[in-house]
This record gives sequence, C-alpha cells and structure tokens, in this order.
Amino acid sequence: MLEPLKNSTYRHLFAAQVIALLGTGLTTVALALLSYDLAGDKAGTVLGTALALKMLAYVTIAPIVGGLAAAPPRKKVLVTLDLIRAGFVLFLPFVSEIWQIYLIIFLMQSCSAGFTPMFQATIPDIISDEKTYTKALSLSRLAYDLESLISPMLAAVALLFLSSAALFASNSVAFLISAALVVTATLPKRDRAKDARIISVWEKISFGTRAYLSTPRLRGLLALSLAVSAAGAMVIVNTVVIVRGGFGLGEQEVALAFAAYGGGSMLAAFTLPKLLDYLPDRPVMLGGATILAVGLLAGSTVSSFLWLLPVWFLLGSAASLINTPTGRLLRRSSAEQDRPAYFAAQFSLSHACWLITYPLVGFLGASIGITVTFYILTGIVILGFMLALFLWPADDQASLIHTHKNLDPNDPHIADAKAVKGGYQHKHDFVIDHYHRAWPFRSGVE
Repeated sequence: MLEPLKNSTYRHLFAAQVIALLGTGLTTVALALLSYDLAGDKAGTVLGTALALKMLAYVTIAPIVGGLAAAPPRKKVLVTLDLIRAGFVLFLPFVSEIWQIYLIIFLMQSCSAGFTPMFQATIPDIISDEKTYTKALSLSRLAYDLESLISPMLAAVALLFLSSAALFASNSVAFLISAALVVTATLPKRDRAKDARIISVWEKISFGTRAYLSTPRLRGLLALSLAVSAAGAMVIVNTVVIVRGGFGLGEQEVALAFAAYGGGSMLAAFTLPKLLDYLPDRPVMLGGATILAVGLLAGSTVSSFLWLLPVWFLLGSAASLINTPTGRLLRRSSAEQDRPAYFAAQFSLSHACWLITYPLVGFLGASIGITVTFYILTGIVILGFMLALFLWPADDQASLIHTHKNLDPNDPHIADAKAVKGGYQHKHDFVIDHYHRAWPFRSGVE
C-alpha cells in the first residue's frame, strides 16, 4: 500500500491532499457553528443550502476549469487555486449575513472543483505502473475516509482551546501548506503542441463531458456512480434519523455508525490492490453495486443499532469497490494531455448524481418513511447496475480496429494505417480525442 510514497513527487502531492482535506473537515465543523450563530434554529437549513451550493459548484464549475485550465502549467494552476481557497476561508469569520456564507462557500468550492480533478489527473502522469497506480488510488480513498473520521475528532479537541474563527484560520494555513507542498513537487512537463489542438472556448469546456459520455466504459461508470450516490446519500442523510429518531440513541452512536461506514470503505481500499491483480475492474465494480443493493435491502429490515453497524460497514465496503478503481478507468480512457478534462467530467457528473440523491433521500425519508425509502433506493441501485451491465461491454478491449474517413493521407497519425474503401484503417489503444471523435462499433468506423 505504501509503495507509491517512494515516489517523492507523489509523496509531496499526497501530503498536500491529506493536509487540505483535514483543513476542509475543520472548516465544515466551524461552518456549522457559524451557521448556528447567525441563524439559530434555522442553522440546519443554512448549512444544507451551503452544502447544496457546494455540489452545484462541483457540477457546473469543474468542466469549465477542467477545459480552460488544462493548457497552463499544472503546478501554477494548483498553487493558485490553493492560495485563493486560503483567502476565501479567512473571510468566513468576518461574515455577518447568511448570504455572505453562501457566496464565499460557492466561490471557495468553485476553486475546489478546479483543483481536485486536476490534482487527480496529475497522479497517473507521475506513476505509470498500473499496479503502483492502483495502490495510489487506494491511498487516496483512505485519505478521504480518514478525513471523515478524524476531522470531527480534531475539531472537538481544537474547540476546547480555540474559537470557531481559529478553525477557519487553521484551514487557511492548511491550504497554504498544501500550496507549498505542490510547489516543491516536480511535475512532468506536457507536450504543448498537443494542448493547442482544440481551438474554441466552448470546445475546450465541453470536450471532457462529450468524450466521457462517448466512451462505453465511462457511461457504465456513471451508472455505477448513481448507485453509489443513492446508497451513500441514505447513509449521510438518514443515519441521524435512524439512530436518534428510530432507536432513541445519542450523538456517540451516530458517530459510531458513520465510523462503521468509513471503516468498511477503508477495508475495501486496503484489499483492492491485491484483488485487482486477479480480477478486471468491471466484475469488481459490478460486484460492488450488487453488494450495495443487498446492503440496502438488509437495511430495510434493521431493528437495532447493533444490526445497523454491519449493514453500514457493508455499504461502505461496496462503495469503495466502485469508487477506488475509477481512476484506472479514466486513465485507460484518455490521452495524457486530455486527462484533466476527463477527470473534471467524472467529478462533475458523479456529483450531479449526489445533487439528485441528497434531496431525494431527505424528501422520501421524511414523507414516506425510512423502510420504503430503503426499497426505492435499492431500485435505483439495481437500475444503475443494469445500465452499467448494458453500457459497459463485457468484452472491453483497449485496442480497437477503426477507420479514419477524413484525415489527410500524410497525417502522421495514420502512418501505420492501410488504405481501405472510404478511408484508412489501423488498430491501437482507442480513446476519444482530437483524432477520434466517436467510438468505433462493429463496422470499425468512427
């Protein structure tokens, strides 16, 4: 698991990720306290709106930044976004109106929507070996899970000595440290000539999403992302309802339930590198969706807190089986120069799923009850599974025969191609890019 950390560049970037995540976790707690100070009993509504704005920023801004920021040097973009985030966080202790919270959160999360996918797209350029890259993905998954477990505990300890304003300052410092670590990392240089091939602004912005949705395995990934968001939203939105409202227990039990979900995700992340040595991504990820459906059905029968814990653990494990290999699919499906756009598309589209399931789960739980909500979400997971099964071919070959119909015969891309009726045909690892605008089907024609 620790093998990727032998790479000094990855080590610096991973440390930057962990520190920024911990700082963000502290800000989430401080934001809840600030919302209560400004809104009192309506703090939940304020915080819920702020989180919805966060998702909206992720969905709308990620493709824009992913398209426009791909050409400049990645290090400068990453450092600049970290510095802007640090500045926005410092403004939060001084807000006096609720609308100011909304504005700053949207702007800050817009920077995160640019930073995170570009950061993720940089890792496969640093680590070329797939086995080591899989371990790097598992480490990244562990970092996210540990943040959700550790940040609330750190915040609880910090609040014994610091004010909520000091927590915001801590996050600002975390972003500054993250920027410094990125500065010290040596990122590989890209071929600028390839970056200049797409001309119009709209094409730059829309390319990642269009290419993503044109790739069969990634369409299957999106369907599985819907399944993950349905089960995950159930855990995040209704754990407190089930534990406190249904079982009459306290905050410690709520935290323990979340820890069970995170623990399941962490265990799966630990075991996945070995598992993926023997099994392809598709059956592992489809297996994760199957376990999600089983877990949600089991959740509908939960009658005690002790029964809830293994169900939440199972759901966390299944979600990690789908989330962790995502980077491998994106890497396999994109040319190096296009990776920021692909990762931004995944970031945007997967969060669009959460933007749908969060309010849906909250509404269903409040209006028709938890048990029926479990059944409906099981149906959504099964739908995601069936769509993935249909959209992502079992015979998912990387190298495909295809025909170019409109290329100049002297174009170097078809130097190895043979002339056929209507164009030039050859075979290589196929991705959607400047040369390949559509996926080749049975005819081999794009």
